[in-house]
Amino acid sequence: MSVVVSQLTKIFDEQKAVDHISFEVKTGDVLGFLGPNGAGKSTTMKMITCFIPPTSGSVTVCGYDTISQQNEVKKKIGYLPESNPLYYDMYVREYLSFIASLHTNIIKKKQRIAEMIHATGLEREKTKKIGALSKGYKQRVGLAQAMLHNPDVLIMDEPTSGLDPNQLVEIRNLIKNLSKEKTIILSTHIMQEVKALCNRVIIINKGKLVADDDIETLQQSGRQQIITKVTFKEQVAEIALTSLPHVDRAESNNQLEWKLFSSHTIQESVFRFAVEHNRTIISLQQETQDLEDVFRKLTQS
Repeated sequence: MSVVVSQLTKIFDEQKAVDHISFEVKTGDVLGFLGPNGAGKSTTMKMITCFIPPTSGSVTVCGYDTISQQNEVKKKIGYLPESNPLYYDMYVREYLSFIASLHTNIIKKKQRIAEMIHATGLEREKTKKIGALSKGYKQRVGLAQAMLHNPDVLIMDEPTSGLDPNQLVEIRNLIKNLSKEKTIILSTHIMQEVKALCNRVIIINKGKLVADDDIETLQQSGRQQIITKVTFKEQVAEIALTSLPHVDRAESNNQLEWKLFSSHTIQESVFRFAVEHNRTIISLQQETQDLEDVFRKLTQS
């Protein structure tokens, strides 16, 4: 296994940020590391990358321990933190040259820098100061530095933050290509990114691991509850919909489009409701539980 996390715990004063979590990630995996704000995702990533020590438990990366063999671990890991710290007064190519000089395992530094500039689409920006770049291009510079030393494990915290739709596709393709020979762990709040990139998902909540499986299995786990999506022409009160037989709850942003959560098929009840209350149904369809619904169910407590 490339990354092995065993009973990992981190306590800050009286707060237990990470609580005895264990998981393994192998080469070729793209692991989506999910959780609400404050769940312990960034803290876990910082322990894996040797930025902070654990209170207890252990992490090995490519067989090296993150406490006793930190130098070896750092050679194996590329890290893009959420804050993406960059030297804004340096030019793109100058910055990557500086980062390359810090790595003893990059043999042909100029060639490697050119490869990363091309891979991350920075050719047109390579002579600009980093501070003059858009947020999306700054993110690309961060990705380039993380991959510069050709690490076996790539860890990214919100890697697609600030990218436009075209850049998203390019970075997705780059991550997919990298995953053929590397281990990738990425944290994001964008569920579309998880479904587009990841073959496996871990969800943590309040420092505890609450799910670890492939996306399809996670979605299947919630399908004992049926989701019926209905759009009305006129506004409908939530209390009227939740009074329907078998409806557990109703959710909406604008009182026109509703998601009804039930344990039975309820299309007939919805049609009857529309007739009795003089409401017009524009669309009605049954949905399967998606990853966002599973995430909310597991992290609401």
